[in-house]
Amino acid sequence: MPKNAWLKVRETLAKRIGKNNYTSWIEPLQLTTLEDGIARFDVPTTFFGDWVSRNFSDHILALLNAEGHPVGRAEFTVPAQSAANAISAPEKPAAAKPVKALKSAQRRSDDELPGATLDARFTFDSFVVGKPNELAHAAARRVAEGGPVTFNPLFLYGGVGLGKTHLMHAIAHELQARQPHLRVLYLSAEQFMYRFVQALRDKQIMDFKEIFRSVDVLMVDDVQFIAGKDSTQEEFFHTFNALVDQNKQIVISADRAPGEIKDLEDRIKSRMQCGLVVDLHPTDYELRLGILQQKAEYYMAQYKGLQISGGVLEFLAHRITTNVRVLEGALTRLFAFASLVGREITLELAQDCLADILRASDRKLTIEEIQRKVAEHYNIRLSDMIGPKRLRNIARPRQVAMYLAKQLTLRSLPEIGRRFGGRDHTTIMHGVRKIEELMTSDSQLNDDLQLLRRLLQS
Repeated sequence: MPKNAWLKVRETLAKRIGKNNYTSWIEPLQLTTLEDGIARFDVPTTFFGDWVSRNFSDHILALLNAEGHPVGRAEFTVPAQSAANAISAPEKPAAAKPVKALKSAQRRSDDELPGATLDARFTFDSFVVGKPNELAHAAARRVAEGGPVTFNPLFLYGGVGLGKTHLMHAIAHELQARQPHLRVLYLSAEQFMYRFVQALRDKQIMDFKEIFRSVDVLMVDDVQFIAGKDSTQEEFFHTFNALVDQNKQIVISADRAPGEIKDLEDRIKSRMQCGLVVDLHPTDYELRLGILQQKAEYYMAQYKGLQISGGVLEFLAHRITTNVRVLEGALTRLFAFASLVGREITLELAQDCLADILRASDRKLTIEEIQRKVAEHYNIRLSDMIGPKRLRNIARPRQVAMYLAKQLTLRSLPEIGRRFGGRDHTTIMHGVRKIEELMTSDSQLNDDLQLLRRLLQS
């Protein structure tokens, strides 16, 4: 029975991800067991298993559940014999296909270009927009329209799980739907490096240049990975220039702003900063709740008859603030677990099922974070906040930070005093009382405190 279910899942995947991706990544998978909520597969190499886990495991789990096999996790294991072979023969990265095989890429459809797999889930329709990401979403939409834009490149940056990759995939999907003739190439910086090294080794560098400089849209994810790789940076710089000179669109993502990427050449930083640089901010409560509601609708359709009590999504949105991937992963586990045990998703079930995630997500706010956020809000230097200056425009923000440190952390007054330049605990007490007095009459101060609380607790 599990084998039949896997055959149906494979057929569906072949339609969803394209023949090339199916042949490369799904066909070699061997389903071994479907037990205890875990789908176990044999894979040829560790690298192969990691790649499939990152790019296809959610697809596989959703489809297996739809076939009546409730599973919440997929495991990919190299069989003992294959592992032994791998020791004697160094593993090649499966994603790094020989560049000589890329010469025919110009005759292939866009989704078969030598890039990364596009995730069918990552579209603009499935992207939840809120204040932290609305500018990035609008800029991505503008590029996806396919017409001339006033910014090139578009540079998206932010922490893990904030939606950079989702927007990159959404742009590629939209461009392919609107203008199928466009040659859109999406890949990670790591893949760019793999292909460049392969081309050097196989003496196929001209083929490499021909492929990468003939696309209409180049999208490179996690560009920080080429930092410190001198030869790769050199080639990336020339590829970048060649495409810009041809008025071809470039979209780049990273985990930080161009100027903050250590060991990235200054000329590349300068080029990246010539376009539109957009920061995806950490999610706020409303955005997290919107993401959970959308995801829950999808799972309710997959798990027929499963019920979820009111307040569960709100609880998760409030407690899990690290990033969207953790948030979505928690909901995936919760639905799979409830399906396995045949119970309604209640607050109590969520607390039991997600105990480890909830513990890890209990973020401990630090005094340093409070000081930094207050200094940014009032546009003063952090060094002045903890320094000896008593000017009113510095003293009041300092007292606000003292008040918030007392309210939002479990630190003692002497410990807070030490973090404020070694001040006595009585000074901290005076600052806290002063803010409490002013709150009754100063509406602007009240607004500031509410805003800072939301920023610090989001």
